[in-house]
Amino acid sequence: MALTRTHVDRFEAAMPRLEAIAYRLLGSASDAEDAVQDTFLRWQAADVDRIEVPEAWLTKVLTNLCLNQLTSARARRESYVGQWLPEPLLAGDPMLGPADTAEQRESVSYAVLALMERLTPNERVVYVLREAFDYPHRRIAEIVDITEASCQQIFHRAKKHIAEGKARTEIDEAAARRIVEEFLAAATSGRTEPLVRLLTSDAVAIGDGGGKVPARTKAFEGALAVAKFMRGLFKPSKAKRDLVGGSAGIYSTTANGAPAVVAVVDGRVIGVMCVEVTDDGIAAFRNQANPDKLERATRQWATTDHGEPLFHTF
Repeated sequence: MALTRTHVDRFEAAMPRLEAIAYRLLGSASDAEDAVQDTFLRWQAADVDRIEVPEAWLTKVLTNLCLNQLTSARARRESYVGQWLPEPLLAGDPMLGPADTAEQRESVSYAVLALMERLTPNERVVYVLREAFDYPHRRIAEIVDITEASCQQIFHRAKKHIAEGKARTEIDEAAARRIVEEFLAAATSGRTEPLVRLLTSDAVAIGDGGGKVPARTKAFEGALAVAKFMRGLFKPSKAKRDLVGGSAGIYSTTANGAPAVVAVVDGRVIGVMCVEVTDDGIAAFRNQANPDKLERATRQWATTDHGEPLFHTF
């Protein structure tokens, strides 16, 4: 049936929430946009006047679309070149969704999105809808077509998996930013020792190049190995400038609500390094360099004034 303006307005009002759910479920902004578009096509084809609770109907349709994608994504990621990391969202991106509670902020953090790759599709759906959007178990059970008791069990299992992989302690944003700026100063000093002092003993560095740009297929593990890698990463060279198309401006900002280092060449974001900071130091670097996963970041970057870069490298 043809949608009226009222029907379209109702869907558009739900879009921000739908996009935020889809992004958390899929870890990809482009896939989230596609899922929301497919949800609209089903809304367009439905007899919407007979739908009693549009929000519940739209959420169920979207969730089922995402479940299908998550199932097929597992097979695709087995053949992915190198490490797979989520698509980062820079500060101000509306797809980040609600951030009123600690649970909502944590559910979209880059570290937790990466950890959610450990979950089964059903575990991921239940965890996201409960933890980030505070859906009651009864409603989640209806969406996923399981019993309420099963929903509660799945949620507790998913939460346990996430908790086991999380950093020991988080610190406030201002302190985290200071540590990131200290890290950048140390990384460009040409010396390894200052970097080691900023890292936890079990620090890791993971990069996702998607086969499009060079990235190590295995993570660097341990403070010394990570420090040596970071020292080399920020060391200028003609080969690096040729690879990225110029000298990169380095900025300290936030991505997915946490400290991040962004590298920009001629207005194009070429890398987003999300930094996981704890009371003990920097525990992880997760660097997204796959250009396919940085298109939205580039568009978002262009909408705000970031001032001058801290420095140029490469």
